[in-house]
Amino acid sequence: MGAKQPSILVTKASGVTVPFSAEKIRQSLRKSGAKPDVIETILDELYKQIYPGIPTRMIYKIAYSLLKKKAKPAAGRYQLKQAIFDLGPSGFPFEQYVAELFRQEKFTATTNGILEGHCVKHEVDILAVKNNISNIIECKYHHQQGTFCDVKIPLYVESRFRDIEWQWKNTHQKAQQQCEAWLITNTRFSTDAVQYATCMGLHLMSWDYPIGKGLKDIIDQAGLYPVTCLTTLSRGEKSRLLERGIVLCKTLAAHPSYLEESGIAAPRKNLAMAEVENLCQESIEPALLENVPEVISIKPSV
Repeated sequence: MGAKQPSILVTKASGVTVPFSAEKIRQSLRKSGAKPDVIETILDELYKQIYPGIPTRMIYKIAYSLLKKKAKPAAGRYQLKQAIFDLGPSGFPFEQYVAELFRQEKFTATTNGILEGHCVKHEVDILAVKNNISNIIECKYHHQQGTFCDVKIPLYVESRFRDIEWQWKNTHQKAQQQCEAWLITNTRFSTDAVQYATCMGLHLMSWDYPIGKGLKDIIDQAGLYPVTCLTTLSRGEKSRLLERGIVLCKTLAAHPSYLEESGIAAPRKNLAMAEVENLCQESIEPALLENVPEVISIKPSV
């Protein structure tokens, strides 16, 4: 990068303006696996295109477009946050995806079940069981960035859980099975939502919470990328995979025939599989592990 660039204020999804941070872009590009020369080339081009007040989502789109031309696998990792938003338009693909994250950690996970409460029956997004602990998981999917889960959401989830837990203890008392509650979102939690959930023992997970153990950390460190990350497939092709319950690139790596069964034939299938294999590779360059916590399991946040 050449001479020091002037400070430019940009607009976040929440509407707040903050100084443009080249270092944040550099770090995110580095984490995606982009090479140093590619990173600096993209930053130089970004400075030519950004302007005062530009939305941060537009900066992301520009950087992604440039990265896609130079390194498709890195582009797939870089667009991870958007790929999670693309698990829509309904919330069901997101629920399937979260269930897969738990299955990868050796949980038995089922979706859209009905559990008896003390007062009424409840539809449960995910029931994940491991080590005699049953985790009742509510998924809150949002379409737009900048949307927060405020305190009303954990209040609602916790009240439903207490009704289920009351009945659960009566039914499983002799088996000494534990029952715990989770709220997982693809965006973020407000401060009072975190405060309430922590006080009541409700486990939370969001894009970046708990710190070091949020969705982005688990996905990156375990290589559990959604099929919506793939830059070689069209939106329609990704939708067909999601409709068939195929949400992980790792699933495609183990079953390449799923692409053909979803109407994606060679040579596009070959391009997609090359990208899948790169995204799912187990080894990460040592430089990418600097200041990153050890590979984590899905564990309670409180």
